[in-house]
Amino acid sequence: MKKWIWIVVIAVVAIFLYVTYNGFVVKDEAVKTAWSKVETQYQRRADLVPNLVNTVKGYAAHESATLQGVVEARAKATSINLSADELTPERMAAYQQAQSEVRSALGRLLAVAENYPDLKANQNFLELQAQIEGTENRIAVARADFNEAAKAYNVAVRRFPANLVAGLFGFGQKPYFEAAEGAAAAPAVQF
Repeated sequence: MKKWIWIVVIAVVAIFLYVTYNGFVVKDEAVKTAWSKVETQYQRRADLVPNLVNTVKGYAAHESATLQGVVEARAKATSINLSADELTPERMAAYQQAQSEVRSALGRLLAVAENYPDLKANQNFLELQAQIEGTENRIAVARADFNEAAKAYNVAVRRFPANLVAGLFGFGQKPYFEAAEGAAAAPAVQF
């Protein structure tokens, strides 16, 4: 009779390990998929930047400092390659900082456009501006989706007794996207 009890206990433990491990794999893949969607949207924005810069350049050639700032921010952001397996809080912060610089530079570029009525009326500029705004929205959605996937994964990794399996097989927590510094402050609007 004791032999059967041990067989049942071993079978239950094996099933628990199997189910828990595979659950972590599924959640880890969900985080990787969500991360690739974030990267896709950032790449889309990076691909639009040269077109926007060239359109503005034709109208505002003497705004070279602003144009150069956008180009440099884009170059810095695209030079940081971060795979889902390399997500650490430090690397995520560096990645977010580079992407924040692109967003800030684009904001300055769009502000420059306000000084050029012909540029503001240019169809190419209007289309590119709309595409960038749409991309910024897609980035926000992709980041939120990533945070949801990371949350589900992190909860699974930390929950007892699954945390024992996570530790055994090296499943660690994933960092979240966080709001940029100063994002809580409302922007000043002046007329």
